[in-house]
Amino acid sequence: MAGGLVALLDDIAALVKLAAASVDDVGAAAAKASVKATGVVVDDTAVTPRYVEGLAPERELPIIKRIALGSLRNKLLIILPVIMVLSQFVPWALTPILMVGGAYLAYEGAEKVWEILSGHREEKAEAGEVDEDAVVSGAIRTDFILSAEIMVIALNEVDTEPFLSRLIILVIVALLITALVYGVVGLIVKMDDVGLHLAKRESGTSQRVGRGLVKGMPKLLSVLSTVGIAAMLWVGGHILLVGVDELGWHALYDLVHHLEEGVAGVAGIGGLLAWVVNTLASALIGLVVGGVIVAVLHVIPRRTKHDEAATSH
Repeated sequence: MAGGLVALLDDIAALVKLAAASVDDVGAAAAKASVKATGVVVDDTAVTPRYVEGLAPERELPIIKRIALGSLRNKLLIILPVIMVLSQFVPWALTPILMVGGAYLAYEGAEKVWEILSGHREEKAEAGEVDEDAVVSGAIRTDFILSAEIMVIALNEVDTEPFLSRLIILVIVALLITALVYGVVGLIVKMDDVGLHLAKRESGTSQRVGRGLVKGMPKLLSVLSTVGIAAMLWVGGHILLVGVDELGWHALYDLVHHLEEGVAGVAGIGGLLAWVVNTLASALIGLVVGGVIVAVLHVIPRRTKHDEAATSH
């Protein structure tokens, strides 16, 4: 009896060790997958702050919270089930679906460029058109594409894991990345409040730092807004660039790769220059594709209406 009990305890101990090892493996894989998606995470962090432009300061964090919850729903309730099913049964479908999202992201970025060049963005700002529900809805739509790429990148890093392990890893990635992105975004948009608090302290150093934050944050938010637009073009274009290569049309990707190789040998900064070339090429592709969609959806219909109005007069 005692021998049987000892054997049972040995079996339990072995199972515990196996479970602990599995947890370690899952944690390591989740960390690896999260790191691999860092580039898109940075883009997501740059894109989001522009959605709180023009909002009352007291509404910034509630809006970011709503966007963060929407982002988590995107990842866990829509993207995760879809990519798990597709990766298990029809993995070839992931690339075309991701490319549709890339085209939408390119359209979003190109539309912002068009608004700036046409003056439409300034007109909206002057009119004080800030609809919180519309802001949240637009942010969540954009986040959906970025989140999809993050989750697909993470999935590609763990595609050799068993189904359950993949599922657990991707849930961890979704939670970690959402907390990271929107934690940083919340910190960025409220940094001016931190500056005001520091400026009221007795310490001269605190006051200088506080005043610097108050003066600097609007400029930082303006820069991030521009970076966010560029990031949408870059990420959207990169999705399309990689997608067409994976679907069998290699000419465009080979051209970009050839340009990268042309600068990669520069001593000390070759890697950086290659990254810049790839980024600029992706952004240009995003701008061209997005510009075509903007023309079809906005510019051509508007000119048609203008011509019809001119003819009627």
